[in-house]
Amino acid sequence: MGSAMNYAVIKKFDIANGPGVRVSLFVSGCRHKCKNCFNSEAWDFQFGTPFTDDTVDEIIEALDKEYIEGFSLLGGEPFEPENQEGIHKVLKAIKEKLPLKTVWCYTGFDYEKQLVRGLVGDKELTLKCLSLIDVLVDGKFVEELKSPTLLFRGSSNQRIIDVKKSLAENRVIWLDGVWERKMGSGNIYE
Repeated sequence: MGSAMNYAVIKKFDIANGPGVRVSLFVSGCRHKCKNCFNSEAWDFQFGTPFTDDTVDEIIEALDKEYIEGFSLLGGEPFEPENQEGIHKVLKAIKEKLPLKTVWCYTGFDYEKQLVRGLVGDKELTLKCLSLIDVLVDGKFVEELKSPTLLFRGSSNQRIIDVKKSLAENRVIWLDGVWERKMGSGNIYE
């Protein structure tokens, strides 16, 4: 593969992109170009900083704290062909060194139509990456389907997939849990 992956930012105390306090890596490069994307500067593959072994070490060090529940991978688009080697390297390191940390990944690609079928980048590498992810939030962000009630996803078309169960049963299985907030009248006694 040509040039190495770039990344926009590492957030070492993220509470927005998965349960608990997480370390989040926002990779650069995305061809989906969803309307009103919250992170459009990261569409550019050259945006940000080159991802190196030192970056992996920095992420492992940030994750290796008791109060950190896990790692979230966002973008940009983690599964762009140019990013697959980089994300595989960091996911493998996390699962080897800190196997109890949960890994969430956000992708605009469709889990069963594109990723599992190997239609994005290298099929074998895609499946290796998926096998190292616990939860995949899939699907492009759709502005018209945006809602403040949604938890851990931007629009209602996006799914929160239990990757281990889905791979084992060869179908999409949602992660157990409630993924929408109940919006009340504002009455605190409800």
